[in-house]
Amino acid sequence: MKRRHFLASLGTLPAGSVLVAAQPPPTVRRLSTDVLVIGGGSAGTIAAIQAGRLGAKTILVEAGSQLGGTTTTGGVDFPGLFHAWGKQVIAGIGWELVQRTVELNNDALPDFSKPTGPQHWRHQVRISGQLYAALAEEACVQAGVQLRYYESPLTVEAASGGWRVRLVGKGTMVDVTAKQLVDCTGSATAVGLAGFARMREETRQPGTLIYRVGGYDLATLDPNALKALQEKHAAAVKSGALKRTDINGSLAGWLGKGGESGNHVIGADGTTSESHSETNIAGRQSLLRVLRFLQQEPALALMKIERLQAETGIRETYRIVGEATITVEDYEGGRRFEDAVSHSFYPIDLHFEGGVRPKHLNEGVVPTVPLRALIPKESKNLLVAGRCVSSDRLANSALRVQASCMGMGQVAGVTAALSAAKGTTPLLVPIKEIRDSLRKHGAIVPG
Repeated sequence: MKRRHFLASLGTLPAGSVLVAAQPPPTVRRLSTDVLVIGGGSAGTIAAIQAGRLGAKTILVEAGSQLGGTTTTGGVDFPGLFHAWGKQVIAGIGWELVQRTVELNNDALPDFSKPTGPQHWRHQVRISGQLYAALAEEACVQAGVQLRYYESPLTVEAASGGWRVRLVGKGTMVDVTAKQLVDCTGSATAVGLAGFARMREETRQPGTLIYRVGGYDLATLDPNALKALQEKHAAAVKSGALKRTDINGSLAGWLGKGGESGNHVIGADGTTSESHSETNIAGRQSLLRVLRFLQQEPALALMKIERLQAETGIRETYRIVGEATITVEDYEGGRRFEDAVSHSFYPIDLHFEGGVRPKHLNEGVVPTVPLRALIPKESKNLLVAGRCVSSDRLANSALRVQASCMGMGQVAGVTAALSAAKGTTPLLVPIKEIRDSLRKHGAIVPG
């Protein structure tokens, strides 16, 4: 282009605009750290805060825009269970953040002294998920944790004294050298990239898009009208206008709780960007089908969305093959592992296409989590925490809940920080030192 033509073209730019060259490919930056935590959900957030509080240089990588995972992005803003049989069994940093969220939002805790029986949800703590995310972020900053949002691991390679992980994000590429790596992705993504074995089921548990509807008064639906609506619902399912999993259980029950978690998204999978996209689209299409169907009923014509999560919650993907594996027999029997480092407490909670039938633990049983279940078999300088813990499917259906994952996250944070400081691998850190450090930081340690 001749100079006069180029200068003339500049006159077509909007006022205040600046002409810049095309964006070049990102250059690779290099960072080093003691502890690298990948995944800022229920487990990863706590792991990073704990490692930072122990003085370890810590980086926390999160593919999304906020911390908290299931509690925040997934919308399960009623974490639990922290108490069992009249006493607290999981505490520490996760419980600290939950309490802070309750207090700052002027909410109230349940009465944990009252037995719940099979209604375990009575001891779940209702919180503001977005406030929790902000407080968790604040705690990370105060602990000296470097937060890196919108980034994911591309490669994980063994390096001298630890790991080298390439992270990619928006216009960013970073190579991080870490003494200890903690995988809290929920899918053991980093473990898989490092070449260690993972396991998954042929058929995954369905996911759930959490939303709440309002704008109607259920009392205005007389029994005959409700019965007719239920018949219309059955006919819509039969014709294919609705899927059976769009509304789980009875329509009356679904309306009574405003939807909330009353759907299942079959085949939900978050292990790749493609499968995660398909899962989120399926969840939102389910919502639209239900809303359009119910608004045809005169008494529900003003139904509106009061709450809608950005993502479909995912219950099950990959688990690691660990140095130890927690079986459902271990879980239901309350096995006290020799290297037990945290508790879990929740019913066996396997979801399937038709719904879920929780199987409650016998009175007095409080399962434990061994350190070896957080260590991929034959690995060094590598830990996991959260849903990808080494366990069979039924045990995992209970271990995957937030309070249990928070407890595992704190264990991983302590163990990674101690390993980095000692220049050793997690299995060689004395279990007494791990337990002592956990107790010092408010955790409840088995026996």
